[in-house]
Amino acid sequence: MRFFRLVIISILFFVVIITIISLFIPSDVRISKAIQINNSKESVMWEINDPANWKKWYPSGNAANFYYENGFVKGLILDPAKHQYLVITNIKDDEVDAAYRLPRRTVATAWELTPAVGSNSVTVQWYMDFHLRWYPWEKFSSFMFEKVYGPQIQQGLNNLKTLVEK
Repeated sequence: MRFFRLVIISILFFVVIITIISLFIPSDVRISKAIQINNSKESVMWEINDPANWKKWYPSGNAANFYYENGFVKGLILDPAKHQYLVITNIKDDEVDAAYRLPRRTVATAWELTPAVGSNSVTVQWYMDFHLRWYPWEKFSSFMFEKVYGPQIQQGLNNLKTLVEK
């Protein structure tokens, strides 16, 4: 009985310590990549603000179906079985906001365009914003976001650069 009680108290102590440590990990995480594209802002914006064009440069976008809202193409269906969509939420003059709609959460993403002064090029920054709950497993899993999403974002930017600079 003593041993069982010691095991239970040790496990509870370990869980409390892990939870306290996780509270020091930020709840908002941003993964961001950028690339310089040698073309006009309008050419790059045309590829980004129309989901019909995403199939040409978005990673694995050529295999995705279109997501429709009110009869218009608003994004891509990334995984129909898991109900995962990438949908445009707002288009500004130099930014396209979108959201990954997942079954239990929404992850904001955006493409920001910054024209270079004195040249016909533009810097495209693609970022994803994650808002985490207080759960320790969510906080600790955020350390892997760069490894998981970073290469996909970079591949998409490289594809976009190749497409627009043709």
